Amino acid sequence: MSENEAVGSEGGLVLVTEGEWAGWSSWQSDAFEQRAGPFYEKVDEDGNAVSAFRAEQRHMNGAGFMHGGCLMTFVDSALFSISREALDGGHGVTLNLTGDFLEPAQVGQLVEARGEVVRVGGKTIFTQGIVTADGKPVLRFNGIIRKIRR
Repeated sequence: MSENEAVGSEGGLVLVTEGEWAGWSSWQSDAFEQRAGPFYEKVDEDGNAVSAFRAEQRHMNGAGFMHGGCLMTFVDSALFSISREALDGGHGVTLNLTGDFLEPAQVGQLVEARGEVVRVGGKTIFTQGIVTADGKPVLRFNGIIRKIRR
């Protein structure tokens, strides 16, 4: 069984079996991400990681657009989905995360992150990607993960 098919009992990566997110998985063990999102992930038909969530009113800033902090929290989560293979079952922490805001996201839109591992060093993983809202680019990002041992 692959990691994305695992059904966790103690709050790990849990497969969603019904509703809009059926077939996606969510990290039940990350209380912050659950409150901020919840965020979902899967591997698409091409074998690439995709993370997503549905924009709600609680994700918006005072101007009615998605809060930048919400997008960056989402990207911080997506970095680890994108880098799962490079992490090779291990753990990591975010060393650096940058984002260029391109357009606002709004309530009701499907927000997705896709990206790639650009380079893997001894203890570092470099990623880049794009966040879209209903297919329209809203944020371009770069991130660095440091592999850690428990």
